[in-house]
Amino acid sequence: MTNNDILRRLRYALNIHDSQMIRMFARVHREMEPELLLSIMKKEDEQDYRPCDSRTLCQFLDALIIEKRGLKPGTGIPQPSNDLNNNLILKKLRIALQLKEEDFIEMLTLAGFRLSKTELSAFFRNPEQKNYRYCGDQVMRNLLKGMSLKLRGKS
Repeated sequence: MTNNDILRRLRYALNIHDSQMIRMFARVHREMEPELLLSIMKKEDEQDYRPCDSRTLCQFLDALIIEKRGLKPGTGIPQPSNDLNNNLILKKLRIALQLKEEDFIEMLTLAGFRLSKTELSAFFRNPEQKNYRYCGDQVMRNLLKGMSLKLRGKS
C-alpha cells in the first residue's frame, strides 16, 4: 500500500474533512496547503497526483494522536519519522484511537480477515525480539477496510 492509500482510507474511515485535516497538520507545525492536500488525496492515475512521503503520513498520525488524546504532559510535538512502516502505523492508530486487541480483531473480522491475538501481538513487539513479525500490506488493507466498516457503520 502506498502512503497515499493509507491516508485516504484513514480520512474516509474517520470522516475527516479538508479543513479539519489542515488544522490537524497545523497542530504538528506542518503547514498544509489545500492544493497539496488535494494532490496527495488523489489516486496515482489522476491528474495532479503527488506521492505522500513517510514524513507527511507520520505527521498526520501524530496529529491524530494529539487530536484524539492530547499531548503527553511534559512532552512536545514528536519529530516525524522517515522510517514509517505498517507496524509503526498500527502502533500510532492504537494510541490515537485507544484500540485494544479485541478492536483490531473485530475490525479485521469485519473485513473477512482472520488473525489470532498472538499474531496481532507480534506486530507490536520490538523488532529485535524473536517473535516480532512485520505487518504486511494485506493486514493493513484489511484493517483499514474493517475500520471503515466499523466506524462508518456507526454514523
